[in-house]
Amino acid sequence: MRQPIFATFVALFALGAALPAQNPDWTRPFPGHRVIGNLYSVGTYDLGCYLVTSNQGHFLINTGVEGSMEQIRKNMKALGFKLEDVKVLLTMQAHWDHTAELAAIQKATGAKMYATAGDKPLLEDGGFSDPRFGGKVSFPPIHVDRVIRDGEVLELGDAKLTVMEAPGHTQGSVSYLMKVHEGGKDYNVAIANMGSINPGVRLAVNPTYPGIAEDYAKTFRTQKALPVDIWVAGHASQYELHKKHKPGQAYDPATFVDPEGYKASVAHYEKLYLDQIAAEKSAK
Repeated sequence: MRQPIFATFVALFALGAALPAQNPDWTRPFPGHRVIGNLYSVGTYDLGCYLVTSNQGHFLINTGVEGSMEQIRKNMKALGFKLEDVKVLLTMQAHWDHTAELAAIQKATGAKMYATAGDKPLLEDGGFSDPRFGGKVSFPPIHVDRVIRDGEVLELGDAKLTVMEAPGHTQGSVSYLMKVHEGGKDYNVAIANMGSINPGVRLAVNPTYPGIAEDYAKTFRTQKALPVDIWVAGHASQYELHKKHKPGQAYDPATFVDPEGYKASVAHYEKLYLDQIAAEKSAK
């Protein structure tokens, strides 16, 4: 049954289903650069796409909007890597601005798609079942080859990523954690899905999906307890990429060290969450 349904959604997408408004910074080019160790940024000016390299192929986390593959390929080539060596595709949240090029890159590379149980349905129906933006196909669907779970360690050659679920933004939103040893120092690294709330999402009264407020609370609780030295996020603006790194800047492992910035960002999004819950309840 899956194949006919999958084909139907692909056909719907091809017919030109309406997409949400697109930020021009999502397609604006930005040079790829090394973050720390075997973690590289290969995305656009604002959309975070991350390459985690290994001696047996690479993880690619997020892909940006439709048409982003050539920018990703160009950034990887400039860093000395080939798109065709990507073996595993991951995403931090199943929204179209992070997923729309997954199917194209999978076709180009033969990579396997890994995702959480919460985001698997959205990826496979192109966002049609999304509780906030659903009812239409917003990106080409992709089959999920493997479901990943909280605390699981993903291994590819000498690369390891620990899965940390971060639900709320989508039911299956996820972060990935790394340990990096460089220059005689150990770094706790987070590819962090921040707890931002899309306009129109409801938390406490007529919630967008049952349990969404509890999911966000779990995410903030987990993120606050996490020791982080270096972090990146789904959007460059969330971790102030452009204040920390300039195009052509020489690599320095200290560039992205920002534990206080991480704590402040988590606190910022948690406050917005608490304020929204209070506002919903007071207006009830």
